[in-house]
Amino acid sequence: MTLKKSSNFSYPKNLNESLEEIIRYPHTLICIHPLNSSQAIANLVNTTTQEISLWESFKIQRRVIGALLMREILDRWGRHNIGFLWMFAEPMIFTLGVMLLWSLAGISHSTSISAVGFAITGYSAVLLWRNMPSKLIKAVQANHTLMHHRNIKIIDIFFTRLLLEAMGATLSFIILTFLFSYFGLLKLPEDPFEVVIGWLLLAWFGFGLALTVGSLSERSEIVHILWHPFCYLLFPLSGAAFTVSALPEKFQKAVLYLPMVHGVEMIREGFFGDTFHAHYSIPYMVGWCLALTYIGLGQMTIISRKIVA
Repeated sequence: MTLKKSSNFSYPKNLNESLEEIIRYPHTLICIHPLNSSQAIANLVNTTTQEISLWESFKIQRRVIGALLMREILDRWGRHNIGFLWMFAEPMIFTLGVMLLWSLAGISHSTSISAVGFAITGYSAVLLWRNMPSKLIKAVQANHTLMHHRNIKIIDIFFTRLLLEAMGATLSFIILTFLFSYFGLLKLPEDPFEVVIGWLLLAWFGFGLALTVGSLSERSEIVHILWHPFCYLLFPLSGAAFTVSALPEKFQKAVLYLPMVHGVEMIREGFFGDTFHAHYSIPYMVGWCLALTYIGLGQMTIISRKIVA
């Protein structure tokens, strides 16, 4: 048998050293002196390696996600001007623009809800889930050169971009809420816990939708072409620009088939309390989230087998 020896490798003196060398140099063939019970040695090697590799894998995964986050931030916003602060400044500008237009137009969707509160709870929620799929379309193709690193998987690239989008939208939502509350233009949420649950459900919906759209875009170019017009068509139906209670009853049933409407209604009820009559179903939205996540992970597994760095 030919032994391949690393420059940093020394032959082990005992079984413990052997295990450490196996973990430290997984591609190095090492020589272990024969002992009395080969089966006992095999069991010990497998058990110890699994225990240590689980912790080692966690640390490696943490470093991978951290490195990809820094790379994505620098690649997207660079080091100039305000740098990574654009992560939440950009969605803030969009939300402020919509809020300003609605305020100048004198839009009043409810006697108890101001245009400021309506825009922040509506458009911020749309930015949370709408931008996620857009950032995952062709994400693997754009980061194909990273795939030769054995510790970087497609799920790492997807998760990094989704995390950035969720962080940006969430920070924008929090900053705008406290900012306008400070100036007396918006009251703090009546039920913060309900707002958080609604926000997390919308984030989960965006995560599952993004996995599905992003994975399918790697298999077919038509997904990339159709998603953007489809996304714009979804905006007026997403619940950002209307309340379900303000619609005729026959239209209420129709829009409640869209899962994102349930999340927006839940956030607004948490914000405005009893003054807002909400229509939503948590089990219905959770069902959509589970289905999209399952489909997205399945499609991601398929493209993972086909993509070669």
